[in-house]
Amino acid sequence: MSRISRISRRRSTLTIATAVAAGAMLTAGLTTGASAQGTDESPAPSAAPAALSASDRAGLLQDANADKAATADEIGLGAKEKLVVRDVVKDRDGTTHTRYERTYEGLPVLGGDLVVHTAKSGELKGVTKATEASVKVSSTDARLPKASVAKSAESTAAKAKTAQADAQAPRKVIWAASGKPVLAYETVVTGVQNDGTPSRLHVITDAATGKKLYQYQAIENGTGNSQYSGKVTVGSKKTASGYELNDKARGGHRTYDMKHAESGSGKLFKDANDVWGNGKPSSAQTAAVDAAYGAQLTWDYYKAVHGRKGINGDGKGARSRVHFGNGYVNAFWDDSCFCMTYGDGEGNKKPLTSIDVAAHEMTHGVTSATGNMEYSGESGGLNEATSDIFAAAVEFKAKNPKDVGDYLVGEKIDINGDGTPLRYMDKPSKDGGSLDYWSANAGNVDVHYSSGIANHFFYLLSEGSGKKRINGVNYNSPTFDGTKVVGIGRAKAEKIWYKALTTYFTSTTNYKAARKGTLSAAKDLYGATSAEYKGVAAAWKAVNVK
Repeated sequence: MSRISRISRRRSTLTIATAVAAGAMLTAGLTTGASAQGTDESPAPSAAPAALSASDRAGLLQDANADKAATADEIGLGAKEKLVVRDVVKDRDGTTHTRYERTYEGLPVLGGDLVVHTAKSGELKGVTKATEASVKVSSTDARLPKASVAKSAESTAAKAKTAQADAQAPRKVIWAASGKPVLAYETVVTGVQNDGTPSRLHVITDAATGKKLYQYQAIENGTGNSQYSGKVTVGSKKTASGYELNDKARGGHRTYDMKHAESGSGKLFKDANDVWGNGKPSSAQTAAVDAAYGAQLTWDYYKAVHGRKGINGDGKGARSRVHFGNGYVNAFWDDSCFCMTYGDGEGNKKPLTSIDVAAHEMTHGVTSATGNMEYSGESGGLNEATSDIFAAAVEFKAKNPKDVGDYLVGEKIDINGDGTPLRYMDKPSKDGGSLDYWSANAGNVDVHYSSGIANHFFYLLSEGSGKKRINGVNYNSPTFDGTKVVGIGRAKAEKIWYKALTTYFTSTTNYKAARKGTLSAAKDLYGATSAEYKGVAAAWKAVNVK
């Protein structure tokens, strides 16, 4: 996800009025947060992703499309199976990792995604598959009528406490994400969740028996706060009548005012003098500034650290929508609008637009475009953890004096009313619900709590176990078996997780597969005998993933 043409026209810089007089002017994403383990000045490994121009990436995708039939044959797919190109990553050493979806007799194969790894010479190095099962069904003729399937899906949504449920027409698919592949229907039921969050519930039903095979929520949530970043600069665009929050240097990212509505696109923020907000919720522009700033920092982080230009890697900006609903205490990413959406919190006084929230939500988009781990079970926990991991990374990278980097999630929100964070990465169970370690029940836990396993892994990999004080925050991270873990540094841990996400994770990745994927990433980047590879193994063992 990286390819944007260099913008020739000068970008407007706006100064945001804020209640914090001493706020420092910042250029997003130029410095690395301080941590004993956090910096990495060594040259990028040859297996690190290369920054691709728009034309280079387009060429790779075109080549992959032209060769997809030959690729399908080379990797041993059946005559009724075809590949659909989704994404491509090229390493500095010339290795390419091409991500595909799969069809069977023209039907989408859910859980059939795969990544083909090809050396610079063109030699096939390997394939990472979401399923190892042979994709084959006896017939693609469904016994059940669509109407009964839709009604059943609406019933499932009702049990999931989704109000105003409305099922879209089911589509036939091959379900291959678990067990033996079967002909199935996928029904999307839209509505509203209990807390006001939009719902887009996917229900998978066996086309022969009517049995529900799987369900997952496509709206991916996160939480945080705002009004803590001080005086900042964000991108705007001059128009004939003034200025608008349109960051042309970052793919045209735009910020919209929902004015407490729960549907629609909202109204693009505009201003006469390019001075936005007052640092308080009394100005509707303040939340817009924080959202735009968070999006800016996140874009800059992915570009500077991983060579990725934008969420989809195509150089196109997303959208931010603020002031969603009335007293809505949450934020979410939605693929269908390619946007982040933020509520204003309790009493509409604390918009959830802090740095880590923006980075968390945008990273859901990055995950959707790459590993695309289903938002349910262990894969859902990994999806959530990925957003927390890169939220921390962005926060450290920003080095904002009003919101310093830390391994806490939502530390500015005070959602508990006692000043405590929403989640802790050094010891996730401190929030009262998250898992410190893997167990056989991990897949049955809410994804915001099962994410604790990977959050804990990332902290241990970065900083190690035991007591630490980083940027003024005290940590004390335990291990499952009481052994000591030595961190390899946050910068290297970020690179390993990103490479695993973009080249080894798939829709069905669980914790065991995540261990395998991160070990493969560490091997590619640093070698199988490296301290980094051993560190990954030790950190997973420390959270009981073996």
